[in-house]
Amino acid sequence: MKSKLLVSVRPIATRVAYVENGELRDFRVEKKGEHKSLVGSVFKGRVSRVLPGMQAAFVEIGLDRAGFLYVGDVRVDIDSGTPVIVTEENEESKQYEKTELEEKTPIQDLLTEGQHILVQIAKDPLGTKGARISTHVSLPGRYVVYMPTVNHVGISRRIEDEQERDRLKDLIDQYRPERGGFIVRTAAEGAPAVAIKADIEYLTRLYTKIYDDYKNRKNVGLVHSELDMDLRAVRDLASEKIDEVVVDEEEVHTKIQDFAKQFIPHLENKIKLYEEDEGLFDKYEIDLEISRSLGRKVWLKSGGYIIFDEAEALVAIDVNTGSYTGKKDLEDTILKTNLEAVKEIAQQLRIRNCGGIIVIDLIDMEKEINREMVMAALQEELSFDKARTNITQISELGLIEMTRKRIRPSLVKTLCQPCSYCDGKGYIKTPSTVAAEIFRELEREGIDAKKLSTTILVNEAVADWVYEEGSDMLEYMEQKIKRNLIFEVEKRFHVEEYRVE
Repeated sequence: MKSKLLVSVRPIATRVAYVENGELRDFRVEKKGEHKSLVGSVFKGRVSRVLPGMQAAFVEIGLDRAGFLYVGDVRVDIDSGTPVIVTEENEESKQYEKTELEEKTPIQDLLTEGQHILVQIAKDPLGTKGARISTHVSLPGRYVVYMPTVNHVGISRRIEDEQERDRLKDLIDQYRPERGGFIVRTAAEGAPAVAIKADIEYLTRLYTKIYDDYKNRKNVGLVHSELDMDLRAVRDLASEKIDEVVVDEEEVHTKIQDFAKQFIPHLENKIKLYEEDEGLFDKYEIDLEISRSLGRKVWLKSGGYIIFDEAEALVAIDVNTGSYTGKKDLEDTILKTNLEAVKEIAQQLRIRNCGGIIVIDLIDMEKEINREMVMAALQEELSFDKARTNITQISELGLIEMTRKRIRPSLVKTLCQPCSYCDGKGYIKTPSTVAAEIFRELEREGIDAKKLSTTILVNEAVADWVYEEGSDMLEYMEQKIKRNLIFEVEKRFHVEEYRVE
C-alpha cells in the first residue's frame, strides 16, 4: 500500500494532498491573504458577557467577533493550577467526561464579566458565528497530545495490540510531569521510548512558555499560534508507513526537512523536492479529483451516481443507480451500487471536509443481510477518517444518519462562493414565470386612459418567450388594459429582473 503526501506551494495558496494507492484520501488548502485556520491557537481573553439562560459566555479574544464559550468547556478550577480528574479520553474525540462538580456548576458561578482567562480555539469562526473556544488547552505533538488541565492518560483506540498499549502507558507514566494528562496518538505505535520522552518534554516546555506569555500579556490577543498548515499536515498525516513527502517549493521543502529532523526523524530521508516541469498536482491528477469533489453529482465507476447537497449544518446525500442495470437481479444491482457508493461517500466526506449532521439516502434494500453488509462497509471506510464520526443503523426508510466533527470550513466554503446570478439559491425563475409576474402587475394596474402604450424592460430570454410562446397572453392583456405593451431587451438585466416604464 503506497502512500504519498504532496505539498504544492504557490503565492496564492498552499495545498496538501494525501494519496494512497493512487487515490486521493485527504486534501487541505490554505489561501494566502485570507485568515488561516486558528484551531489550536491560544489566546488571552476577557469575558464580555455571561448568559445564564444559554449557559454560555462571549469572550473577547482580539478577533472581529467574540468567541463563544459553552459551560461544558469551562474548567471549574479556572483560576488555579489543579487539573480536573477525568475518566475517559481518546485521540479521535479530544473530549472527556467531567466530574460531577464540573457537570453541575452553572456558568455564572464559574465566570464573571471582565475576567481574564486562557482559552484555545476549538472551531474557526464560520459565517456570522464567532470562534468556538475552550478553557481546556490541548497541545498536539507527533506522538502525544498534552492536556495540562486534566489528569488522565488515554491511548488511541486505533492501537489495538494490548502489549503495545501497556508499553505506551508505562512510558507515559514514567515520563509525564506532575500535572496534566496525555493522549497517546496512533503515530506512537512502535515509536521508540526516546522519541516519546522528547515529545513529552517539548510539549511541557511549550505550555510553560504559553502560560508565562499569558500572564505577562496586558491585553487580550494571541498568545500561541498553531503550526502552519503544511507542517500540521506533515505532523498529522505522515505516518511511519508513508513512502514519500513530495514538496514543489524549495523553501518549504527545507522548512519541512528541519521540522522532520527535530520531531519526526524517520521521515527526514523521505522528503523529496519536486523539480519536474509538469505540475505536482497534475502529475498525480489531484486537480481532477478536486474538481470532481466540488460538483453536486459524483459518478460511480459502475454508472451509478451520488448527489451531495450541503447546507449550513446538514449534508444530504442521495444514492442512485443511474445507468447501472446490473447482471443478475434488481436486489444484486442495488447492493453493488450501495457498496460502491458508501466507499465513495466516506472518501468524499474526507476530501470535502463535510461536517455536522449527514443523512445518506441509500437505495432501498429488501434483505437484512444486504443492509448489514452496506453498514459494515461504511463503518470500515469511516475507520480511516481522522475526524470523529457517529453513525446510526439504516432506518426503515433506508436512511443512515451520522455526524462528523467539523473543525475547519468545508471544501466548498473554502474554494467557492454563492452564485452571483442565483444568489446562492441554486435555481432561478423560468422566463415564463417572470413574464407571468409582469402580466399580473400590469393587470393590477388596470386601465389608464392617459397611456396609449407601456414599455417593459426585460432580459432577452423573457422577451423571446413573450413574443414566441406567450403571444396569446400578450394579446389578451393588451385588450384588457386598453393599451399596447412593448417588451424591450435590456442585456444587463438578470433573467428575473424587469422594469415597467
